Amino acid sequence: MTENTSPSVGVIRVGDDAYQDLSVRGVNKRFTAEPEAFHVVTSAEQVVNAVREAVRDGKRIAVRSGGHGYENVVGDPAVQVVIDLGEMREVSFDPERKAFAVEPGVRMADLYRTLYERWGVVLPAGDSATVGVGGHVAGGGFGSLCRSAGLAADHLLAVEVVVVDASGDVRTVVATRDPADPHHDLWWAHTGGGGGNFGVVTRYWFRSPDATGDDPREALPRPPASVLTGTVLFNRESLSRTALRTLVGNFGRWHENNSAPDSPYTALFSGLVLFGRPREGDPGMGAVAFAHVDATRPDADRLMSDYVSELTAGLGDFPTVLPTEVVPWLEAKKALAQAQDAEIGRQKVKSAFLRRGYSDDQIDTLYDYLDSTDHSNDSSLVSLQSYGGRVNTVAGDATASAQRDSVIQAFFMNTWQDAKLDETNIDWMRRLFRDLYAKTGGVPVPGEENDGCYINFPDTDMADPEWNTSGVPWEELYYKGNIARLREIKAAWDPRNVFRHTLSIRSEG
Repeated sequence: MTENTSPSVGVIRVGDDAYQDLSVRGVNKRFTAEPEAFHVVTSAEQVVNAVREAVRDGKRIAVRSGGHGYENVVGDPAVQVVIDLGEMREVSFDPERKAFAVEPGVRMADLYRTLYERWGVVLPAGDSATVGVGGHVAGGGFGSLCRSAGLAADHLLAVEVVVVDASGDVRTVVATRDPADPHHDLWWAHTGGGGGNFGVVTRYWFRSPDATGDDPREALPRPPASVLTGTVLFNRESLSRTALRTLVGNFGRWHENNSAPDSPYTALFSGLVLFGRPREGDPGMGAVAFAHVDATRPDADRLMSDYVSELTAGLGDFPTVLPTEVVPWLEAKKALAQAQDAEIGRQKVKSAFLRRGYSDDQIDTLYDYLDSTDHSNDSSLVSLQSYGGRVNTVAGDATASAQRDSVIQAFFMNTWQDAKLDETNIDWMRRLFRDLYAKTGGVPVPGEENDGCYINFPDTDMADPEWNTSGVPWEELYYKGNIARLREIKAAWDPRNVFRHTLSIRSEG
């Protein structure tokens, strides 16, 4: 990947040829960005100039890297200037820092390919091909290698951020992992504090905390050369209420028992995707489970076989267990991305961290909503994915990513195309989530069973007392006890509240 060295910033205004393309670039088609101008930047200097101009003119700013924001940050009508980082796509090795320098516009697919093909290493981050590094890492960043290698933010050595001080002066600051660094708090805030809070990230440097030496091939984890993949299909006709209790219960219990950092199953990442019944044209698939195991392990076949046996226990012969396959690691990653990026349209999403699997009552709630045709969405799903392992070796306050003893990450999505159906589809998802977490005020309050929500799947309902009746503030759902420190960092580094949105951190409680 080569650096874009264009000396000028592209300012695209209403009426310019590229304006409409930039306006609809976001993944969630519910939202259209219509600012006065897009600043398509290619360097930190251009970001500084764009922010300085906006601050001088009193213009509201939003920042975009990959365009995967699920809530309306960039498309907020109050936003007048969008700083688009999508063209900042350089990946290189910095010999001075002995770390990989990555710009915020790099997409995950390009990051994986470049790191792996040039140096044989990987950043353990998300699985979507088109997510930008910028906001993803700032929110922690997890994916199929998290159990064996931790979060992306766990490997963050330093971050370059464009910030605005109390006088309105705009500058770049490099903050590092070194506790002696006077800017250390700014680094810490970008290890799970979420994007759009403290400034504009213009570069990340990644190096594992336990890395030694100068060799780039030792600076980050090495992915397995090949992956053993397994898939189990569950047809809807046989996936009764009782069968769903068994299946989801099996998935939860397996993760409760096999997610310790020293478990051999840190080499296995699995997902269970439950599909809602469509209004028409049902393909008949009620759920699919997938698993990836490091195929270079001598016990890979046994790990996969034992996992599938436990997942399907008590379900008889109706699950269809497909033959396992060994594929190169990068190809396996591409397959995950294709599955994850398949849903396109207008969307509403929610998330939760689970310390335990769902109870039978909760599984019944999922069944009632997902099996019903009393909805107007085109597709809906609940995706339960492996968590824990190496992630849980880090203290909850060592980074801003506070969820460090969960075993499952849950993701909820429904998708539709017609804007006239927005209200009814959003309401359907809201009611599902509220009823699923009825015992804790409609949200996954941190406790014995739940551990809050994931800031990279932002949901404004968590800040709405109509849907969050728990009495627990939304900030605590996302950040838990780290919110106090994040507020202090916000006050220190963005005292004018230049960088803000509907779920941004406030300096006051």
